[in-house]
Amino acid sequence: MDENIDLPALEKLRGFLASAQLPDDGRLPPERELAQSLDIGRAVLRKALATLQAEGVVWRHVGKGTFTGERPIDTVADINAMVQRTNPFEVMGARIAFEPEVARCAALNATGAQVAEIRNCMLKAQQAPTWRQYEQWDNKLHRTIGEASQNSLLLGLLDTLNAVRRAVTWGRLRDTPVRPPADHHSFAEHIEIVQAIGDRDAAGAYEAMRRHLRSVESHMRNRG
Repeated sequence: MDENIDLPALEKLRGFLASAQLPDDGRLPPERELAQSLDIGRAVLRKALATLQAEGVVWRHVGKGTFTGERPIDTVADINAMVQRTNPFEVMGARIAFEPEVARCAALNATGAQVAEIRNCMLKAQQAPTWRQYEQWDNKLHRTIGEASQNSLLLGLLDTLNAVRRAVTWGRLRDTPVRPPADHHSFAEHIEIVQAIGDRDAAGAYEAMRRHLRSVESHMRNRG
């Protein structure tokens, strides 16, 4: 870490990212607005953003802004082209084919701190007061599992898949209630995934993730 980094400012920024209701593309507010809301200087903010970018927490696109997560491995133009060619069910098919293996690798390679963060994301999703916040924590849960795979290429592919998924509009207009119900199917499914990863059960994590994504796909089709 840069010795000149302002640690309190960095922690303010981390806290903002943990609780902010960001747009579906994960874009942060403009620097001027963000600096004002955090009560820090823009130069200090830029250093903090650079630190988080080096950690893979955010990425920047010149002329467009700063976004959460790592930069997708494909160009924005390529992602836009994929978005135009695909649909929600193809996206789910790709997730079912790919993410169970990511979960398997996470079970084998996750650090103790990563397992704790995965569990924290699961709990935050369960406690979310709105669907938007639930979806943000759900996205973070799946990405943290990707980080725990300890495979940068798998994580890059996951980020690209998620960039396409965010751009394909589906499941955003929900009926009442305004938040996930207490018996929302994903809650129990997330528990199984996290438990398997924490137990270092690679086969169990694979199957739990596969069941979860199949369940999401089934609920999507029922809504349609």
